[in-house]
Order: sequence, then structure tokens, then C-alpha cells
Amino acid sequence: MRAGFVKLLIGLIVAALLAVNLIYAQQVADPSFNPPIAKPAYPQGRGPVVLLDEAHFNFHTATGRYLAFAELLRRDGYVVLPSKARFSKESLKAGKILVIANALSERNQTNWSPPWDPGFTDEEVAAVRQWVQDGGALMMMVDHLPMPAISDKLTMAFGIHFSNGYALDEKVRGGPLVFKRADGLLKDHAITRGRTANEKVDSVATFTGSAFQIDEGAEPLLIFGPSIVSYLLATFGEQITPETRHLPVNGWYQGAVMRVGKGRVAVFGEAAMFSAQLAGQNRQPMGMNAPVAAQNPQFLLNVLHWLSGRLKK
Repeated sequence: MRAGFVKLLIGLIVAALLAVNLIYAQQVADPSFNPPIAKPAYPQGRGPVVLLDEAHFNFHTATGRYLAFAELLRRDGYVVLPSKARFSKESLKAGKILVIANALSERNQTNWSPPWDPGFTDEEVAAVRQWVQDGGALMMMVDHLPMPAISDKLTMAFGIHFSNGYALDEKVRGGPLVFKRADGLLKDHAITRGRTANEKVDSVATFTGSAFQIDEGAEPLLIFGPSIVSYLLATFGEQITPETRHLPVNGWYQGAVMRVGKGRVAVFGEAAMFSAQLAGQNRQPMGMNAPVAAQNPQFLLNVLHWLSGRLKK
């Protein structure tokens, strides 16, 4: 009986992974997504400058899969600019908030199989670390394998350690993970409380992704429950078998923030949660436009409010 259950479970997870792989090959931005903002944080075009990294072969860009991300922030008053230069003291002066979504290396931009090259140079890592220390704000999304391996130089500079795998719930067939305040997996924080009752967030959905831990100073937002494991595949798209290495990640994070010197860092183990995409041949909504993710847009705005200092705590 146990063997049959395990075989069925593995089959379901394999099917979920195959579906994820197919979706990734067919994801396009949803240009119609335009959620309301009752009270923008800043006058139009007068808010802090947000640099959206496009210098590292990023899977999500301001005119591509992060179109909805960029437009939502602009309607909240932020100035969103593509950042096409490698990170340096000079390039980072242009913005208050740096957003890095699924950076890739040159060799791995179209080939997600190992070896996985570092996406950032030592000089870039040092520049970003010092910029945050001096008061900059970093938001970083690092999805499932191979993104953690490619980004680990930068994440580890902040004491953030990712599992380079797929974070999946063993009890369901795949699909979004929903973190709820009611079940304790969405934590109470200035970000989830917002500035007003209308900005309070009680539920956040993510779409596959990875798990991480932080050495010290973590302020958790999204915490994995007891049925989540990280499958440590040898290569992207590999099928899960009974022999596949896996790591229980109960209590690990898929979203957290931290303070570093005078600056702030927000890190998430999933990127589609802040996109609005149409996936697959049937153009199914995935991301902030999915019904299950109705509060994700407000959650994103709250994260930016915290990074820009509007949420003080």
C-alpha cells in the first residue's frame, strides 16, 4: 500500500514538473492586467527610482514577463527604469531600489543544464553589498533550479542560502502554493498589515519556486509548512524518481525581508507571483492575474512601500 502511494505521489509530482516546464516555454505577459490602486503612494512619476535589472540575461524584464510589475509600480508613483549596466558604485547611484528577477549567466541564458555559471562577478557583489549597507534597497527574486546556483554569490553575500531545487507540496498535485495569515504561513509584519485596513494582506499565492534560509536578521513573510520538500534534481527538467534527493524545508522561507546597515533587503524564492502572465496554449492566467493571487498586487506594493521607507517598522 505504501509503495503504491509513493508511486502515485511521484507520478503526480512528475506531471506537475512537466507542466511547469511546458508553461515556462509558453509564458507571455498579460497586457490587460491593470488592478486598481485606491491611493497611490506618490504623485505620478515623483516617487523613488526603481532600477529593474536587465543586465544579467534576466528571465523577467520591464517590457517582457515583468511588464505588469513595472506598470503597477509606475501607477503607484515610482519611476521604473531598466538597468542595463553591470552593477557598480556608479551605476547604482541612479536608483533607490534595485530589483533583480531571475538573473542568468551568459552560458545558461538558454541552457539551464549544468554547469551553472555565476551570474554576478565578485566586483558586482561587493558593489551591491556596499550600496545596500549605505542605504540602498534590494529586492531579489530567485526561482527554482537553476536560479539559486546562478545567483548564490550575491545571495550568500547577505547570508541568504537557497536550496537549488523545486519546492513542492507532497500532498497536492502541484499548482500554486497559498500562504495564509489564518494558517500562520503568511506572517504578521508591517508589509502584510499595510498602512491602512484596505492594504492588509491575508493571502499570497506563489507558483513553484525555491526555498531559502537566512543566517541572521530575517523578518519572515512566507514560511513553508511541514509537507513542503525541495527536490534536488541534477538538471532542469529531470524527472523525479524514488531515488531523487530531496530536502524537507518545513520552516524555511519563500519570502522574507531583512535590514543590512542603513539599507533594506526583500528576497523571494519565486518570481511569477509578481508577474501577470498568460501561460500555455490555453493562455491561463498565472501570477497576479490568477484568481488565487488576488491579493498579490497589494502585497507587492506593500513590499515596495517597506523598501522605500513608507512602512517604517
